[in-house]
Amino acid sequence: MHHKSINLSISIDSVAFSPDGRQMASGSGDTIVRLWDLDTQTPMFTCTGHKNWVLCIAWSPDGKHLASGSKSGELQCWDPQTGKPAGNPLAGHKKWITGISWEPVHLNAPCRRFVSASKDGDARIWDISLKKCVICLSGHTLAVTCVKWSGDGVIYTGSQDCTIKVWETSQGKLIRELKGHGHWVNSLALSTEYVLRTGVLIILTKGNAPERLVSGSDDFTMFLWEPAVSKHHKVHMTGHQQLVNHVYFSPDGQWVASTSFDKSVKLWNGTTGEFVAAFRGHVGPVYQISWSADSRLLLSGSKDSTLKVWDIRTKKLKQDLPGHADEVYAVDWSPDGDKVASGGKDRVLKISATARNPELKNQFNLIGRSNLVQHCSYEAVDHGV
Repeated sequence: MHHKSINLSISIDSVAFSPDGRQMASGSGDTIVRLWDLDTQTPMFTCTGHKNWVLCIAWSPDGKHLASGSKSGELQCWDPQTGKPAGNPLAGHKKWITGISWEPVHLNAPCRRFVSASKDGDARIWDISLKKCVICLSGHTLAVTCVKWSGDGVIYTGSQDCTIKVWETSQGKLIRELKGHGHWVNSLALSTEYVLRTGVLIILTKGNAPERLVSGSDDFTMFLWEPAVSKHHKVHMTGHQQLVNHVYFSPDGQWVASTSFDKSVKLWNGTTGEFVAAFRGHVGPVYQISWSADSRLLLSGSKDSTLKVWDIRTKKLKQDLPGHADEVYAVDWSPDGDKVASGGKDRVLKISATARNPELKNQFNLIGRSNLVQHCSYEAVDHGV
């Protein structure tokens, strides 16, 4: 592999690719959001304004806005073309931001609303045109750990209070509660996620199948839900021996992958919830996973400092990627299939160019920052799918 690097001084906590795949944003413990040009592998803009670690960032599906959230609880919107803040910081949360999710572009274009989740127990809907919080979603009794704005137009919030709440978004009314987990809800995934993040409307065959939701928990288990159909879970997915860190539907909705502190990656049927296979090879907890655009390969990053690519057809390890010098917190595969990103405790952000080739190649490192990467995500608008 071909290597290139950009180095930072503290951990990188979040990275996200722009819709066209030519820019990448990163947030780190030095309170700075950086916008990178992937063609030149240099920083385009250094965005200052946060007063604490930048924990999460998210591009709007139309690529016109970037939102970031910090450990202090404030949010900021940025103009990716100039690197300038789009107004003052958005204040309201009392504790750190745990997640950001934009309203899908097919529901409201151009994008102007996003939802944030916080350790303070609330989720808030923000309107970037009005530059303020328009709805506060209050009801959880403990921290909100994850949030998803669904293709059906509702918002899902997962919490340390063991529940998942479903909210309508015009007035912020609680529609229903999804109960069953015996411990914290750590991760939520939607069967429509690839469509929503890329901003491309795709008819996913199988008629008018309802949108599916998967939740992963500290109780070692997962639930498959069809929230529009029932408040009761469809399947209880058991098998992990320790807490579930991350759950993720494949782009085609056929599979669900999950990671755990038990050092395994597990594969499940995305419709029935049935267990399919366990991928073993990591020697430490597996933090995050990401799918290739064609749903054929799965990337995983671990505390053991390695990155592994798994073949869904053979159910075996396909490739070991050159890893990091320390724990890998975040991995992502671009929706166009061209790039893979990873970041972690060693303050190095690695990008591997795939050229739509099953064998990853042309790896370079972006170094030059100052914090761990704990989350990676790509956004893309239209790649001719």
